[in-house]
Amino acid sequence: MATSQSAPGAKAHDLALGREETRDELLIHLWGVVDAHEADPANVEARSRSALERARRSRDVELRVLALRALAWVHRVRRETDVARALLDEAVRLARRHRLAEVEGAVRVSRAYVRQELGDLAGARRDLDRALREPASGVRAPDHARAVGRALLARSVLDHNAGRLVDAERGYRSVLDGPDLQVGTAVVAGNNLAMVLAERAAYADALRAVELAVRLAQDAGPAMLAPALQTRAWIKVRAGRLSSGMRDFERASGVYSEAGIPLGEYFTEYADAMTDLRLLPEAVAAAGRAEDEFERLGLPLLALEAGLRRARVLLLSGDFDGAARAGAGLRRAAQQQRRDRWRDRATLVEVEAALLGGTGDRDQANEVRRVASRLVRAGDLSAAVDAHVLAGRLAEARGDVEHALGSYAEGARLAVDGAVPVRVKGRIAAARAALLRSDAEGAVRQCDAGLRDLAVHRDSLPTVELRALASGHGAELGSIGLGVLHRSSTPGRVLAWMERTRALALAGTLPVLPASEVEAAPVTVDGQRVVASDWREITPGARTRATRWSLARLREDLDGRVLVELGGRDGRLLAVVVDGTRSRIIELGPEQDVADHLRALVFALRRMANPRGAAAAAAARASAEVRLAALSRALVSPLGVGADDELVVVPVGVLHGVPWSALHAGPVSLAPSASLWRRTAQWARDDRTGQVLVAGPDLVGAREEIDALRRTYPEAQVLGAQEATADAVVRALRAADIAHLACHGSLRADSPMFSSVSLADGRLTVQELHAAGAAPRRLVLASCHSGADVAFAGDEVLGFVSSLLSRGTAGVVASIAAVPDVEVVDLMLALHRRLAAGQTMARALHGARAEIDRETPAGFVNWCTFSAHGAA
Repeated sequence: MATSQSAPGAKAHDLALGREETRDELLIHLWGVVDAHEADPANVEARSRSALERARRSRDVELRVLALRALAWVHRVRRETDVARALLDEAVRLARRHRLAEVEGAVRVSRAYVRQELGDLAGARRDLDRALREPASGVRAPDHARAVGRALLARSVLDHNAGRLVDAERGYRSVLDGPDLQVGTAVVAGNNLAMVLAERAAYADALRAVELAVRLAQDAGPAMLAPALQTRAWIKVRAGRLSSGMRDFERASGVYSEAGIPLGEYFTEYADAMTDLRLLPEAVAAAGRAEDEFERLGLPLLALEAGLRRARVLLLSGDFDGAARAGAGLRRAAQQQRRDRWRDRATLVEVEAALLGGTGDRDQANEVRRVASRLVRAGDLSAAVDAHVLAGRLAEARGDVEHALGSYAEGARLAVDGAVPVRVKGRIAAARAALLRSDAEGAVRQCDAGLRDLAVHRDSLPTVELRALASGHGAELGSIGLGVLHRSSTPGRVLAWMERTRALALAGTLPVLPASEVEAAPVTVDGQRVVASDWREITPGARTRATRWSLARLREDLDGRVLVELGGRDGRLLAVVVDGTRSRIIELGPEQDVADHLRALVFALRRMANPRGAAAAAAARASAEVRLAALSRALVSPLGVGADDELVVVPVGVLHGVPWSALHAGPVSLAPSASLWRRTAQWARDDRTGQVLVAGPDLVGAREEIDALRRTYPEAQVLGAQEATADAVVRALRAADIAHLACHGSLRADSPMFSSVSLADGRLTVQELHAAGAAPRRLVLASCHSGADVAFAGDEVLGFVSSLLSRGTAGVVASIAAVPDVEVVDLMLALHRRLAAGQTMARALHGARAEIDRETPAGFVNWCTFSAHGAA
């Protein structure tokens, strides 16, 4: 939420000793404490109450109104928003009754802020419209320019929180360009402008804006400085400057605490940053702490807002039951508090979570349509679009095509002027409506246009986490398009479409359809074409790189291999198979069946890696073999490939965790996308020389493994358990032709860029490795779970392997599960002998696996779980 008004600084206005302040002095003070944010709340409260008593004695209405406004400001700083609203209502009535136009205008601006925080956006806009019409030319009132600036700032905040980011940015810039700008106004406008710029990924400009806000806030007191530091922290995290951003968060927390300001807002912003990093448990915890803090302070509205944040993160993390329960509880709380807007938002979370979790009530479509109408009237654009699309889904599920089309049309119309995620939702609505009208090609055009809009936005984002999360907005567009094309189009076109949503956070490449099919598709609403002319302007400077697909060039790169690219639609899997002479689409089975077998297989392998007796190992082995056979029948047998064919497999979703080498008799290499595999084929020709062998600390057999490998690479650079610091390893990897890491690995499934390997001075995360650009030509990761990349919505995949391949590594060998430390040495020695002889990773691993004694539990696990990735 945009910062609507910062609290004041620590500068004190000392009472003149020995005499009572004159009326003029007191009025100047009362104007200044709110407009310039120059006093601390305790001092303002004492002087405001004194001024109120004086005004009542002397029947001085102007003094009374301004004292009420200042006292309301104190309660607002303390998050006692209802008390502030009551005081401002009284002040407006008095000012209007006594025709104090300039004072009434100032009070209305203050009330507009409070109304926004209470969810009354329409009332806030009415107050601002009235304030901008009032003159501001009294003797003691601020000059006209300052009054207009404050009103414009308030309106910009209103636009910001309603999702009208273009209008908000324009308004903030207008405020900052205005004459005679007060410090408090400049800090708020600069801080909020930075937030808008960050939303559209203009991070350099955002940081410049927030740096100015921080500098101005340094002398204005802790309650202005802390939010500015917090905003800077959030922007730095989004811009990929994680360490610096976390230091700013820590500093903001200290400033809040030193000033005695509640930490609820801090935890709220921290939750947003953790969500951006895909650290979802941390995000849920931070939002929960914010909720608890606000409840402890008796601030039910802010507790509602924090609770909704927590519910949305639960929804994002796939905890649909938890999100539905949280939404239901928040809806009841909002109803008791008579917070209509928050009740409606909580209803959307509750209903969407239930729908996604399979427990939704299709008869709720009418209720959600009513919610959508109320949100439109309240000016809450983003939530209104969500509501219309959700209402369309519910109506569609119950077979009510007429109402579904109406809801989708309204959602598409409202989304035209929104931010990128909102516009993508509008494209989803338009595509689903096209399908209901049996206009398959129209649905594909809407999906194409939405994916292009999203690609421009994603390409401008600075970190792979943000790009992967952005791709999630287009997951349904990709699925809809694939569902249409695989029934009616050629394998080549289906493959090109699948590549539209494959690991683009890493590859930064957008394959395109033929030129005749890529024109921008306008949204059609009630028979009229609505085109957003500024869709491409929302992300200036973004560069979307396109490559045109050619099956002939793909076959040339494959050089006799067979490509198998998998996709999913409506819970079922399909594959496009490309060999040297033909391409074809293969229908596979339900994805859930594969997921069930895979889950059981991983459990059995875990038991075999640490067996508790011969009987337990035998039972686990039997279970593993049953699951492998089932997976092979589901995923490989239908493909019609030869037993000795070398496969290049591009998985999707849960299939990234499948042990593909154990399902096919011939060599297998994996890749996040066919585009990225083709890049590795080019990088495989790199002429680097030199080897690096790394032994991590506290790993049984690591030193022995490295010593044994030195017989294969006598000139290798060796980093033992004491020398293998993060800096030393990164430097060594950059120049290596082949590197081997024998280290403990730690998988962070919810945020794979924070998966890590243990080194002499601590953990080296995937994010740090990626940021350093350390990419040897070939890398062997003899670490637990190092090959277990994690799939995200939108066919993104993040982890050690995909990160290395995107940075220039042409071949990787890694394991999807726990590795038996000592027994893995023989596999590694056999692998490296073949690599040193010039074989590719896939063929070397295939040969090395053939030498493993699979009769032992550890041997079977190593045979099953290691996979090759890339073309080298």
